[in-house]
Amino acid sequence: MFEFLSADWLGTPAWFWLAFLGLVALLTAFDLGFLHKEDREMGIAESFKLSAFYIAVALAFGAWIWAERGADLGMKYYTGFFIEKALSIDNVFVISLIFSYFAIPAKYQYRALLWGIIAVIVLRGLMIAGGAALVAEAYWVLYIFAAFLIATGVKMFFAGDKPMDVASNPVVRFISTHMRVTKELHGQKFFVKVPDDKTGRMVRAATPLFLALVVINLADLVFAVDSVPAIFAITTDTFIVYTSNIMAILGLRALYFALAAMVHRFHYLKYALAAVLIFIGAKIFIADFVLGGEKFPPVVSLGVTAALIAAGIGYSLWKTRGAPEPDWPAEDRAATKAQLDDLADNKL
Repeated sequence: MFEFLSADWLGTPAWFWLAFLGLVALLTAFDLGFLHKEDREMGIAESFKLSAFYIAVALAFGAWIWAERGADLGMKYYTGFFIEKALSIDNVFVISLIFSYFAIPAKYQYRALLWGIIAVIVLRGLMIAGGAALVAEAYWVLYIFAAFLIATGVKMFFAGDKPMDVASNPVVRFISTHMRVTKELHGQKFFVKVPDDKTGRMVRAATPLFLALVVINLADLVFAVDSVPAIFAITTDTFIVYTSNIMAILGLRALYFALAAMVHRFHYLKYALAAVLIFIGAKIFIADFVLGGEKFPPVVSLGVTAALIAAGIGYSLWKTRGAPEPDWPAEDRAATKAQLDDLADNKL
């Protein structure tokens, strides 16, 4: 038993992984089974308090890594955590649009986010394991990651604000074509039994809440294409990459309800995130071709990342002070309702 716990697994003793997975399971069970046994809308104050709790847990976990595995990996964990946390603000904006599109009431959004995050834990694990295997076999893959991050950052500087077209999403179209979809919600249920129009028999049908959950997970995969390479550019330690990612995401559902109400106040944060991606990508080339293969100082990476993110948040809050919260025009809401009816009738 003790030999198994001390056995190496992806470069880290197995007991580290078991301790982390146990912490994630405990937090999820506490959240779902104690804090939110009933569906209800979460207030902004409660959202901030719960988010502060998750951030405190993540910081304490980083302190444990610092103490057990050294300052170098500790700082890399914190750098990865702060980057993923900042990138998740953009994710909040997209999730808010998805919930608005499918007309999901706030009291059902929390559970949908929870199940979405459980799926993310698995999907991110698969992506990170694949990335770690690639880097272990061919170090030059990091240069591809770095070039991709720089290109993504430059693109973010010049990209406009394009709304997400949920109706044209191919997965939504596939589900609506191959599955029955109800026009209305059925509480927190993802699937329900409804009478078939032709035979009258009870058949299984998906609800709009299930479609929202699917699109949210697809959106996260898109964001992971940026965030996972960004953390690999900081460290190739699989344990640090995975834990920093997941600890940042775990608190996302708590922070969502506060940020969703004021996401328009973070309009200029994307430029800071673009600068972070460019910096993280560039430091790979600097370390290998300018510093002669010496490691880029982790404290510098953490300091620059934190400074850029703080500057982006501060400038956004100052620049958008007094700005009204945007709202969908009435004609857009009517179009959304019509599109959702079409999904139910398998017309899309």
